[in-house]
Amino acid sequence: MAFSNLEKAMALIIGLDIAAPGFSRVAAKAAVRAIGPLAARTAAVGTGLAAANPALTGAAIGLGALQTQPGQQLLDLAEERGRMDRIRFEQALTDLTVGVKKRKIKASSKFNKMVSTGMKTLKASTSYGKKGTISNSKKAFAKVTTTASKILKGGKTAKSGITRKLGLAMRRFI
Repeated sequence: MAFSNLEKAMALIIGLDIAAPGFSRVAAKAAVRAIGPLAARTAAVGTGLAAANPALTGAAIGLGALQTQPGQQLLDLAEERGRMDRIRFEQALTDLTVGVKKRKIKASSKFNKMVSTGMKTLKASTSYGKKGTISNSKKAFAKVTTTASKILKGGKTAKSGITRKLGLAMRRFI
């Protein structure tokens, strides 16, 4: 059986959160018996405002505790610990980055440069589709790689067609 709004409000006044899922009526009765009638009356007066805003209550208790001498010592210890942690972190970061070399970018091979130029040349022509697009990319790539391979091996440039355009564009990398 569910709790009524009145039951929930009364339980909040004495410090019980019975609105939480899984909190049964039997558990609520046991909690009230444990608190006792006298404690319930005194708790209702003291915790009425605290239950209304638990975050504000926690902040007030924390501020009150920090105003004492042990609270100030605790703040000083936390400040010192934070400073030491920052110093250790910066030292570890420095230690990690001192011996690390920057990775060099691998230089492109002649063949890769030739293929790249060839694909740009193909894209600018109308041989494998309209300008700016390639309709059959596998055949186009095969044509470019075979032409680049042929030129690298010392073969002649074709007399006409797209193969000639590719060969002329790729010759500058030899």
